[in-house]
Amino acid sequence: MDEKRFNSILFPKLSNAQIAQIEKFAQLKLYRDGEIICEVGDRDFCFSVIKSGKMAIVDRSGGEEKIMAVAQEKQFTGDVSLLTGDLAVVSAIAQGDCEVYEVASADFRQILRENSSLSDIIIQAFIARRQYLEELEDFTGLRVIGSRFSRDTFRIRDFLAKNRVLFTWLDLEDHQQVDMLLRQLQISEADTPVVAYGTQWILKNPSTTELVERLGIKKPIQETLYDLAVVGAGPAGLAAAVYGASEGLNTIVLEHIAPGGQAGTSSKIENYLGFPTGISGSDLANSAVLQANKFGARLAIPCEVVKLAFEDGIAVLHLGSGEQVAAKCVLIATGVEYHKLNVEGRDRFDGAGIYYAATTTEAQMCSGSQVAVVGAANSAGQAAVFLAEQVEKVWLLIRGDDLEKSMSRYLIRRIEQIDNIELLCNTEISEFGGDDCLRSIKVSNHKTGETRSLDVNAVFTFIGAVPRTDWLSQALETDDKGFIKTGLAVANSAGWLSAQRQPFLLETSRPGIFAAGDVRLGSVKRVASAVGEGSMAVQFIHQYLASI
Repeated sequence: MDEKRFNSILFPKLSNAQIAQIEKFAQLKLYRDGEIICEVGDRDFCFSVIKSGKMAIVDRSGGEEKIMAVAQEKQFTGDVSLLTGDLAVVSAIAQGDCEVYEVASADFRQILRENSSLSDIIIQAFIARRQYLEELEDFTGLRVIGSRFSRDTFRIRDFLAKNRVLFTWLDLEDHQQVDMLLRQLQISEADTPVVAYGTQWILKNPSTTELVERLGIKKPIQETLYDLAVVGAGPAGLAAAVYGASEGLNTIVLEHIAPGGQAGTSSKIENYLGFPTGISGSDLANSAVLQANKFGARLAIPCEVVKLAFEDGIAVLHLGSGEQVAAKCVLIATGVEYHKLNVEGRDRFDGAGIYYAATTTEAQMCSGSQVAVVGAANSAGQAAVFLAEQVEKVWLLIRGDDLEKSMSRYLIRRIEQIDNIELLCNTEISEFGGDDCLRSIKVSNHKTGETRSLDVNAVFTFIGAVPRTDWLSQALETDDKGFIKTGLAVANSAGWLSAQRQPFLLETSRPGIFAAGDVRLGSVKRVASAVGEGSMAVQFIHQYLASI
């Protein structure tokens, strides 16, 4: 990137009038040469605008200190971590004497809400800076060292990627620098997978909980009565968070893995309104997370909800950590998860050859090989198209006679035009082959009885949909598959017998508890409809709150 473009996009200069707006919320502070203004790993660090002097932006993640940029007068620091509450990914150090206006995180969000022109400049720069770091070859971030055949390596990479943590993966199988790095870190191959930050700290095969604690991903939950608690951070949940928080509701979002839901695992969504060239599910989710944080929604991720109960008419969500969240209204947007193949030996290869998403994380595990995609809906089609660019061949396995009944026409045409995708109809997997990782599958045609073996080292499954409602027990009415009933379907339920009104369209068998998106019985399984239901639910929630 040339210096002029670098400065104009990543480090724009604010006008005197814009700085005057920031001054109202800021404290002026002087840093001497070499003093640290912000350190990697800091949380709740300040938004800083340089009044005079210079500030070096420094990367220490590769073990050596590298100056990535120098910010000057009227330029500002920070990236998306300032909005999301994540840890700082680079350091800022004074070069010579440096005066800065420092704004605390709560005041910073107020500036963004109240000044749209400033908000646009700052957020655009933040997004550009994060994208620049992601694309920069010599920016390391965290290092994950482990074999592509290790399910723990995949688990760690998948978790970090879904939670927008910058990292570099070094594959034991083919990375030339691994041996030297292992010696430098004083660890052996037997210790892998490991997660390391420079030479400052190393975690050997950390659990997800250990990663969460070390990286500070989970934010503390305030003990307060929320207006709205959203369970699930897929498209429906994030839409509700954006609209709820922007309209003044004290909103919290509880998500057990990472933002995005099933849509977040899609490599490219091409039929979502407003994105003619398509958008990845993760990019869509990341943008929604920024919006929700901008308006003041609190996102608690990862955070598992294990029970819904009621105390004196207030909904109480019990968390796996033992914490509780009380709210006047709850929106359940937990979505669905894909069925797992009912084939003997599947458990051995989950995360070591069998995957339930097709993103860059999974694609890197099978680059240049042959893979199978199981499923006939859009998610399977999107996966096949994406993987065809990364691998030698994609076998698309479907149980039916054709794709016409379940897949969008544009995807069918795309698949027909890609030479290295082969469609096998009336076909199911009957056997997995391999030792420490998947090496082959046996498939059967249930019409002809023919069986054949395919040399694949990865299977991507997108079949069926199981609603994530097992944590509800019998707190709400569902159908026999677990999808939550709403609206007229619950009008005659016990919870509404004494009510003075009919349930709202998205309201469940319990007044004040709503459901939106794929988890709701009768919903349209599309990203756009989930976003619509999430935003629509907020209007019903306002009406409910006004009546109590």
